[in-house]
Amino acid sequence: MTDSTMTQPPVASGSQDFSWKWFLLSAQGRITRSDYWLRYFLPYFVILIITIIFDQFAAINDGYPVLTIIFFLLSIYSTIVVQIKRWHDRDKSGWWILINLVPYIGGIWALVENGFLRGTAGPNRFGPSRFPEEQNINEVFE
Repeated sequence: MTDSTMTQPPVASGSQDFSWKWFLLSAQGRITRSDYWLRYFLPYFVILIITIIFDQFAAINDGYPVLTIIFFLLSIYSTIVVQIKRWHDRDKSGWWILINLVPYIGGIWALVENGFLRGTAGPNRFGPSRFPEEQNINEVFE
């Protein structure tokens, strides 16, 4: 193995290893729509519902949703990182995450781009494709 292949970030899907540390803490690389929905959004949504239900039944602190607020604060960084990797998969800069700040259409635009549109086929400037059928075998072993 050359030094360049050892420094490549792990990819999220396909035939290569998955790393939760990379997935939730590193803004490098690309993730697929299925990774976005199944490994990020679905668990996030389930945990959010659980914290809301627990806050409702606990009714501590005069009804303030303490656990939900804590969950939101703890998940801000990973939310940003995962969305940056989806923008990378679309071959766009991670700065596109700022589109979420545009009132009304920003969140919808980000949802469509990140959740529904397919990423770039094959390698792009942010890394190789995670699908084996889209990888050029010569690029993998360079």
